[in-house]
Amino acid sequence: MVPGFPVGSQAGSALPPKRPSLRLMSLDALRGFDMFWIVGGAEVIRSLGNINQGAAVAFLVAQFDHSDWEGMTFYDLVFPLFVFLVGVSLVFSLDRILAKGGRRAALIRILRRSLLLFAIGIVYSSVTASGIDIRLLGVLQRIALCYLFTGLLYCAVRPRGLVIACGVLLLGYWAVMALVPVPGEGAGDFQEGHNLANYVDSHFLPLRKYDGDHDPEGILSTLPAIASCLLGVFAGRLLKNRTVPDRKKVSWLLALGVVGVALGYTWGIQFPVVKKIWTSSYVLVSGGYSAILLALFHLVLEVWGFRTWARPFVWIGRNPITMYLLFPVLALLVILAEHLATRSTPIVGIYAELARSLATLALVLAVAYALDRKKIYLRL
Repeated sequence: MVPGFPVGSQAGSALPPKRPSLRLMSLDALRGFDMFWIVGGAEVIRSLGNINQGAAVAFLVAQFDHSDWEGMTFYDLVFPLFVFLVGVSLVFSLDRILAKGGRRAALIRILRRSLLLFAIGIVYSSVTASGIDIRLLGVLQRIALCYLFTGLLYCAVRPRGLVIACGVLLLGYWAVMALVPVPGEGAGDFQEGHNLANYVDSHFLPLRKYDGDHDPEGILSTLPAIASCLLGVFAGRLLKNRTVPDRKKVSWLLALGVVGVALGYTWGIQFPVVKKIWTSSYVLVSGGYSAILLALFHLVLEVWGFRTWARPFVWIGRNPITMYLLFPVLALLVILAEHLATRSTPIVGIYAELARSLATLALVLAVAYALDRKKIYLRL
């Protein structure tokens, strides 16, 4: 039996803690590490490709771009890692609300946060270079939906039920994608534009879609994304279990992570690992890697106590949505400042993009530090 899932206990009901609940620095730091690449870190890596054309740099740069379709790069892990961490955080936040205000207060919190985040996501994803073009589903909207349905399940069913729900989502999505025929294409074709998830988007998802007639955050692929969030819930319950020593928590996370990656790639032989339709094999692979990263951060920060190096990640990790929303504005400010400062002697050559990306990242870290220093956090 995996620690954190006592048989017969209610998912949302927790025994009164024996000592005050402490915020896990490892969780904030890993969330910040994940967001770091979205808010400037990846741009710095990509800009290195303009300076050095060696094989090692080319491999590194390739890891910070999404796979065209099948396969998985490091950058393909960023989004599911965040969804996974939403599930981890959900355990701590909802248990606290359930203990203080009961299930009604928890449900109100879940609905309010989900609706606000979904609305912000629509506004954010609908602003394009050519004007307003409404996109109903996007990154923030998927996070909102994952939080909504995972939170409702967490409040409604026991831990065993959460495991069953996760399995049903993964196996059910595979069965639908593999067995339900797509008109004009047949069943079991997972290529772009030929699979059921893309077909559902093209016929039933209104307004703008990111990839023409379908969307990587589309309707059907949201179902396995909820499973990604549930995997985070399982990790969160393990971390919150005070009867399990921290070193053993690390061992469990590492072991389960390795198993998840192995099972995912094995399943990927039949159901390919594809981020853009969030295949069940992709859920297991990304969930496995997420568990391994969480184990390493927990080991270094909570067990070994090496914390100073992670402070910049914590600044970002305590304000992830804020920094996500601010990043385009900060990047634009850097471009405008560069334009004003270099009208007579513009920066040119192979180092221009690197200088711009480093300046943007420095500004992002400065803003994140200032917000954290003043304890200004976006609380939905």
